[in-house]
Amino acid sequence: MTDRTYRILMNGVTGRMGYRQHLLRSVLAIRDDGGVPLADGSRIQVEPVLVGRNAEKLARIAAQHDIAEWSTDLDALLAEDAAEIYFDTQVTSERRKAVLKAVAAGKHVYAEKPVAETVAEGEELVTAAEDAGVVNGVVHDKIFLPGLQKLKRLVDAGFFGRILSVRGEFGYWVFEGDLLPAQRPSWNYRAEDGGGVVLDMFCHWNYVLENIFGRVRAVTAKAITHIPQRWDENGQRYDATADDAAYAIFELDGGIIAQINSSWAVRVERKELLEFQVDGTHGSAVAGLFGCRIQPRVRTPRPSWNPDLPTTEDFRGQWDEIPDNAEFHNGFRAQWERFLLDVHHGRPHPYDLAAGVRGLRLAAAGLTSSAEGRRIELPTGCPA
Repeated sequence: MTDRTYRILMNGVTGRMGYRQHLLRSVLAIRDDGGVPLADGSRIQVEPVLVGRNAEKLARIAAQHDIAEWSTDLDALLAEDAAEIYFDTQVTSERRKAVLKAVAAGKHVYAEKPVAETVAEGEELVTAAEDAGVVNGVVHDKIFLPGLQKLKRLVDAGFFGRILSVRGEFGYWVFEGDLLPAQRPSWNYRAEDGGGVVLDMFCHWNYVLENIFGRVRAVTAKAITHIPQRWDENGQRYDATADDAAYAIFELDGGIIAQINSSWAVRVERKELLEFQVDGTHGSAVAGLFGCRIQPRVRTPRPSWNPDLPTTEDFRGQWDEIPDNAEFHNGFRAQWERFLLDVHHGRPHPYDLAAGVRGLRLAAAGLTSSAEGRRIELPTGCPA
């Protein structure tokens, strides 16, 4: 029972998401907790190697977290390092060429989304990974979150009866940068740098919808830039060329209709930054990142419409909270552990580059729908 150590080239962890979720709360948490247990009593151990363009930041992070190695030379690492896994969480515009290099070097690949800037580029990655025979994965963090795990259990248990509709609300107010610093990097609002809420969030909505409810078959969307000017990290004003909000209707398998609003220009009046309401013939649920509330058919109230009288019912109080009756890990870490197990056992990762391309395809269809003002059907019979 000998432990197996995997060296992981981690590219882009000086960024907010790469550092907090992937390095700190996933890979380093796995390392510090003694690895991922295997059935024979041994463990998968991880050894991160940091990669990026800013030597000063890399050196500081490495020293702070007892990481032995870092480099600004990705090509040299891919050619010379014995690491078996390459992870990419760079800006979208840099991802494709780095992933292609890693695949050519025979590395198993795990990447943030969007996997590329276009469907064609994403399909190129899928073909390259298949030809190289490497295990590949794309981050699907939200389906590993407690609230959506509870929601998936309800679906699998038949709680809803026939599912009719899904309504999603995501977003928060991202400050423009003049009054208060923006909470998101400025590239998110420049289309030329791969920004935009459609490209970012529709990739999420695709895997959430297809893994919990069914494949998306058509989309009608409106993307818009509500805030035309913002201020960057250096306090310089710039034109926002990417959409910061999108309002969409997705048609799913089984006749389910999903409506999802995505916005970085909305103020929050709900329990969580992301919530989905699912309505079915036998019950409904409202799930966020952590919580999930239900209202079964037998507990459904019978309100009536009377605009002449004030509403006295406490509608939110008529829902029951699902208890935390299972142990839930950080969603990013949970998928990291799944990916490491799949690499170790030499089996395909279910949330692969092809799934990432389906997300890109939905984003492209959403942008086309918005630009042309029409419903767009998605192709069927294609795994990617």
